[in-house]
Amino acid sequence: MGLFKRKSQLQGLLDTVNDTLDPSSWRSVELPGSTKARKTGLIAASSIAGLTAASAGISSIRRRAEGAGRDS
Repeated sequence: MGLFKRKSQLQGLLDTVNDTLDPSSWRSVELPGSTKARKTGLIAASSIAGLTAASAGISSIRRRAEGAGRDS
């Protein structure tokens, strides 16, 4: 019965980011030219995007916890 095993918003966010950044779940991509350099750039760009999204999510959760949403 997994009905009562709910995750917090923060845990759900962290699981989503971890799943997104997990290289074992990525499909193999065929890139022409310098494949290694392009894959490295793709990984770096997606890592930055993931960290930015996680930071925004954590900030949003923190604002809600502090009650800032009631003032605006």
